[in-house]
Amino acid sequence: MPLLDRLQKDLVEAMKAKQEVRLNAVRMIKSALMKYKADSMKEADEAAEMQILNSLMKQRRESADMFRKGDRPELAEREEAELLIVESYMPASASEAEIDAAITAAMAETGVTSLKQMGVVMKATQALLTGKRVDGKALSDKVRGKLS
Repeated sequence: MPLLDRLQKDLVEAMKAKQEVRLNAVRMIKSALMKYKADSMKEADEAAEMQILNSLMKQRRESADMFRKGDRPELAEREEAELLIVESYMPASASEAEIDAAITAAMAETGVTSLKQMGVVMKATQALLTGKRVDGKALSDKVRGKLS
């Protein structure tokens, strides 16, 4: 089921169940996807959807951190609750074993052994992990560790 259709169905369910936090989070996601559609004048493909969801997750994390620093725990908890809802629309995360296997395969495929060409390995690894959720910083650290 396309993400927008799923969001619309979840929006109705959240309204009926009077789940305010879920309703706000689903509206936020739907609005971000519709903004992308209006800006680019085309439907969001899966990669664009994941990029939008990732940016929404990052915004929620940063907001929660700022609220905690500003001694506003109730607002931080609300942001974290929204973060969990946004995460539920993301694909499954790649396991450590899958990431290690992809890095090894990418290194063998590209023949790169120097840290100077880390970008080539990163790009090949991300291509192998398409469809899975991977933290870019963690992946970068792993690749750096294997190349050094």
